[in-house]
Amino acid sequence: ALPICAWDNGWLKPEIAPQKTGKKVAVIGSGPAGLAAAQQLARAGHEVHVYEKFAKAGGLLRYGIPDFKMEKGIIDRRVAQMEAEGVTFHYGKAVGGSTPGAIDPQELAKQYDAVALTGGAEAPRDLPIPGRDLSGIHFAMDFLPQQNRRVSGEPLNGAADILAGGKHVVVIGGGDTGSDCIGTSFRQGAKSVTQLEIMPAPPEHENKGLTWPNWPLKMRTSSSQAEGAVREFAVLTTKFEGKDGKVSKLHCVKVDDKFKPLPGTEFTLDAELVLLAMGFVHPVHEGLLKTLGVELDQRGNVRASLQDYRTSRAKIFSAGDMRRGQSLVVWAIREGRQCARSIDGFLMGKTDLPG
Repeated sequence: ALPICAWDNGWLKPEIAPQKTGKKVAVIGSGPAGLAAAQQLARAGHEVHVYEKFAKAGGLLRYGIPDFKMEKGIIDRRVAQMEAEGVTFHYGKAVGGSTPGAIDPQELAKQYDAVALTGGAEAPRDLPIPGRDLSGIHFAMDFLPQQNRRVSGEPLNGAADILAGGKHVVVIGGGDTGSDCIGTSFRQGAKSVTQLEIMPAPPEHENKGLTWPNWPLKMRTSSSQAEGAVREFAVLTTKFEGKDGKVSKLHCVKVDDKFKPLPGTEFTLDAELVLLAMGFVHPVHEGLLKTLGVELDQRGNVRASLQDYRTSRAKIFSAGDMRRGQSLVVWAIREGRQCARSIDGFLMGKTDLPG
């Protein structure tokens, strides 16, 4: 039997607020946290405007996760539902920064009764070793969004193509983003794909007595990795080697459980495209956050508590990766909904939104 789909059966309809509050809220960023917050606030009767720097809504849902893992129609139908509920989306509208046409966040703060910062964590972790300036070395989040734009027919706006076709590809980083790079590289016709992980190889089977009820540590193979990637564990990259200004080899060494190099284990890998998928360190500080002057925590994220999601500035709130650091989509949705509840209570003195 086919699974029952709430969308296909018409069970998920726009929930239009019976009364408007007269309050206006700006949501900056349309990733999962921003979408969740905006929808809840609209259902509470507020006038909600979402500002998105890219051409379409979704954040990493649209531009980070490949289409072979998540079709983008899921986002489109949710956006259509939100528009029917009264949410206004402003696309191609960067808030803060020096981009031509960028909106001054200070002006938004004046125009709206509350502002939610849900811009994600977009400052990637780099690998500053010799040869880093060679061409052919890119952050994963420069590579993956390009392919998503190609699939959807969205223009690249003059950006140089980053393509894996016919190349030896090395992905540095063993997480979900690295796995997405592997699957995308194979679909572009990569000659070979090798994934490097500095952590030791996990055991084939978890120790249930040690880990329950926590997430068990054991070897996992994603569908992308199963397509033919070579996985190397406990490996440190020490140097990029190039030819004619382009990367051609990686110099690597095995490490112990304290990440110290093991003498005599050095080796090289052919590499014509290197993708850095080592996560994000914090949100981008220049532009929006620096202009608003909100306080940051020790990790460089926007300081706001789980209790009320308020930043150090009056009527400005924050949720999702921008507040907690890089995390899962489900956490972003949870934070967006809770942030909306806090904003509603702030604006109205009480709230009926779910906690």
